[in-house]
Formats: sequence, structure tokens, C-alpha cells
Amino acid sequence: MKLIATRLPDSPAAAVVVLHGGGSRGHGVPVSPTQLSVVRMIPIARRIADAGGGRLAVWRLLNSVRGWDATLADVRAALRQLRAQLPPGTPVGLVGHSLGGRAAIRSAGADGVRSVVALAPWVHEYDGDVDAAGRQVLIVYGTADRVASPRRALAVADRLTRTAQVGVIGVRGGKHAMLRRHSTFEGLAAEFMVATLLGRPVAEPSGPLAEALAGGSPVFV
Repeated sequence: MKLIATRLPDSPAAAVVVLHGGGSRGHGVPVSPTQLSVVRMIPIARRIADAGGGRLAVWRLLNSVRGWDATLADVRAALRQLRAQLPPGTPVGLVGHSLGGRAAIRSAGADGVRSVVALAPWVHEYDGDVDAAGRQVLIVYGTADRVASPRRALAVADRLTRTAQVGVIGVRGGKHAMLRRHSTFEGLAAEFMVATLLGRPVAEPSGPLAEALAGGSPVFV
């Protein structure tokens, strides 16, 4: 497990950890920093750092090995590391894609975590059975995703509403890799992190993110 810094202000108000996806390729296969599931998170991390205006410390997490077994353990290890180096009480946001989105959801109740964005999350329905009281969660899925089930993502969102404030946004025509309409996925993640960690109002008070933050039925963009 390795935390790779994207932006480290001198006195950050909050921190964000960006989590990549990537399926298993056999037991114990290490993650390459050049694999597509890792590389696709670089612009997302940069977009979040830029949106933070120097107030967000942003890292990308490079998992130890491929697949789900290590992903959740790596996220929890990363959170412990950040708690040890950040001032006490520094709020943390998690932004994950695919299995990284699943790990972000499953880690929503961890100490210090305030908000979570799951992009095209690869989940099981029971992944929403998390005590995420006081947290805000945004799930963004592509309507044309054939890898991660939008139906399961919606089921997870429904379960999460038992404890957390949950918003769901469907990106029309978006697929699992987020290449099509990538700016929409990135922008929603960045704006949500800034709103929930820094308390800034969303850009459009009556726009899709504001509507999603209010809860209720999924919003489509």
C-alpha cells in the first residue's frame, strides 16, 4: 500500500483519498502504477485538488495487490496512516471507482471519514449495510455500464439511507471506464468533496448535485 500525493497544502482544512479499481489477476499479483485502473484516477485527483483551492490535501492510494481482498485492508491502513500525520479532527473524504468505490462505501463509517463518492461502484447489495451515521455519500453510475450493475448500486444506496445522507446521480450514456463523459464524473466528485469537506455551496443551487444532496430519487445528467 502506498499513498501518492497529488496536492499537499501546508495547512489543509481536509483530506481526500482517491481509490482506484481493478479486478483480480491471480492471487497476490501486485498493482502496477501504470495499469489503466490506476492511471484513470490521476485526472480525478487533480480535479479535486484544483477545486479545493489549496485547502484540500489529496492523495491517491496505490493498492498492494490486485483484487478485492487487499483493497479494503489497504484503505483502512491508509486511513490509519493519515490519522497519524494529520491534525486531530481533520475530516477525510474518500473517492473511489469500481472496486475502489466499493471500498469507499464499506469504509464510510471509519473514524475521520466525513463523505464518500463512489464512481461506477462494483458492489453487492449488502455493501450498503454500513453504519455511516453522520456521513454524506454520493453514488454516480453510468446508465450504459455493463461491468458494474446500476441496479446493485441503487440497492446499496437504499440500504445506506438507513444511516447516511445519500445522493444518487445517473450519467446518461456513461460506461464503466468513465471515458465517455469523463468530465461529468470528475466534476461531480470534485464538487461534492468541496461541498461536504469545505462547506462551500454547490455551483448550481437548483442543479443535479444540489438535488442529489437533498436525497430522494436518482437524478440524471
